[in-house]
Amino acid sequence: MEQLRTAVRAANQIVFLTGAGVSVPSGIPDYRSKNGLYAGKHNPEYLLSEACLANEPDVFYQFVTENMYYPDAKPNPIHLKIAEIGEEKNVTVVTQNIDGLHEAAGSKSVVDFHGSLYHCYCTKCGQTVPTETYLKSDSHQNCGGRVRPDVVLYGEGIAADAIQNAIQALQTADLVIIAGTSFKVSPFCNLIDYRNPKASVFAVNKENIFLPFPHTMIKADALQVFKKL
Repeated sequence: MEQLRTAVRAANQIVFLTGAGVSVPSGIPDYRSKNGLYAGKHNPEYLLSEACLANEPDVFYQFVTENMYYPDAKPNPIHLKIAEIGEEKNVTVVTQNIDGLHEAAGSKSVVDFHGSLYHCYCTKCGQTVPTETYLKSDSHQNCGGRVRPDVVLYGEGIAADAIQNAIQALQTADLVIIAGTSFKVSPFCNLIDYRNPKASVFAVNKENIFLPFPHTMIKADALQVFKKL
């Protein structure tokens, strides 16, 4: 902890790479744990795929609206601490999460690497549609097109600007903190290859993260670590 505190104090440019474990304390389940989103679901990756949206849009819509949205979730101390650090340092958050909680906490520079549930649009005319409207119907009233959330589904590629912005932030960072992720999902985990080679790297996670270069592993609950940071 003291090493992490010292590193944060000394850093000028910090990148946080965050995953599902950061939002679990806010009441949003992760994906693959025994109580996660996929638990008890048959072929859940198909339900969140481009193929399901194209071939069985009603099945896709039901799964997403019943399982993905947590409108009462609030930023927890991890989100808030990162935002607080961003008031004094140049901080970029690159997150796998699609829940918008980093923005809600006040972080100014956030790369939603896998998109956001809270940006919905019509696939026919391209118009942005309020999330509240999408949660009532996926049929666009203006043109009859199908509305979807702007998230990266299985079978789709990451947005080019998300990749570019993430890489640019990592290339200029002098401190990288990985938090709440097993760091096994590609291409998110590959972003670390683009880090500034002089940057210090810390990982905070309940399970060990293995990286092929020197780093500091804090095997602990990220919530407890960030409360003390």
